Amino acid sequence: MYSYAKLKDFTEKIFIKMGCPLEEAKKGAEVLLSADLRGVDSHGVARLSGYVRLWEAKRINATPKVRIVHETPSTAVVDGDSGLGLVVAPKAMQIAIDKAKNVGTGWVSVKGSNHYGIAGYHAMMALEHDMIGISMTNASPLVAPTFSLDRMLGTNPIAVAIPADKQPAFVADFATTTAANGKLEILQRKGTDAPMGWIQDKNGNQTPNPHELKQGGALLPLGGDRDHGSHKGYCLGSIVDIFSAVLSGANYGPWVPPFVSFLPMPANPVGEGIGHFFGAMRIDAFRPADEFKTHMDNWISTFRNANAIVGEKVQIPGDYERNESEKRKTEGIYLLPPVEKDLKELGDRFGIVL
Repeated sequence: MYSYAKLKDFTEKIFIKMGCPLEEAKKGAEVLLSADLRGVDSHGVARLSGYVRLWEAKRINATPKVRIVHETPSTAVVDGDSGLGLVVAPKAMQIAIDKAKNVGTGWVSVKGSNHYGIAGYHAMMALEHDMIGISMTNASPLVAPTFSLDRMLGTNPIAVAIPADKQPAFVADFATTTAANGKLEILQRKGTDAPMGWIQDKNGNQTPNPHELKQGGALLPLGGDRDHGSHKGYCLGSIVDIFSAVLSGANYGPWVPPFVSFLPMPANPVGEGIGHFFGAMRIDAFRPADEFKTHMDNWISTFRNANAIVGEKVQIPGDYERNESEKRKTEGIYLLPPVEKDLKELGDRFGIVL
């Protein structure tokens, strides 16, 4: 088990070795470790070496000039200058928040970025301002649309954070696939099969093999197959792709750059880097904030107290992650042996002790 502080310090030092300025290294580490704290192990320090490899491949700029390239009072397009998505995304979300402070809502699309960690971190930035936060990003194409053999979309997550009063915030953070690719990576490290409905092979047949993507297979949209609503997951992933990239000028669909550095960049790109989309909505632009939050408390407690099936409990989006965060802050964060080995090797390369 490793303490949050130790893993965060280690990650900061790695980002500094990459050439990130101190404050940006701290922010990048905070965003990355928020995944480990919240129990989203697939998007935390397990991905650190992947960011380093992208930097070594000159696909991540450690000192980007993040700037607004187009804006109105309530909207903006941000160019991330190939920066670490963990740093670009919070800056863009802050722009959305600042615009919402001024005119009620703020909407920001981003181009020229990289993988930005968990979507929920950025959406949750709005909570302390009595705002609703929205965060989404496209990702490298690993997902076959319903009835397709070709990989056309990423796991393309959506996160929405809504403040309450005495109740914890409502935080929905989910991939638009049945499972995120990081979940497959965890299964691979554990040597266990994937549930049916997560993956299809190169011929379009469902398979439990978590290594199938390396053999021409694809992840499946949320729902798994047409009879279980995969066309709806396909629609959700498409919406994220369009908002994040077609709207901003980033790469979309099969042109989104791969997260792994050893795969070639797609030929004939249609945009710049990976794209994100952020929204911030000031509650009092709709109704008094205290009134809204009182009703959110009522909504949350009503749903949480719904009659549950035997042996289960109705949860509110964000409950699991919040409970896991509280637990891991005191008990520490467990790293799977392959992840621990990977981080130690990374530390050896840079002269940093894990």
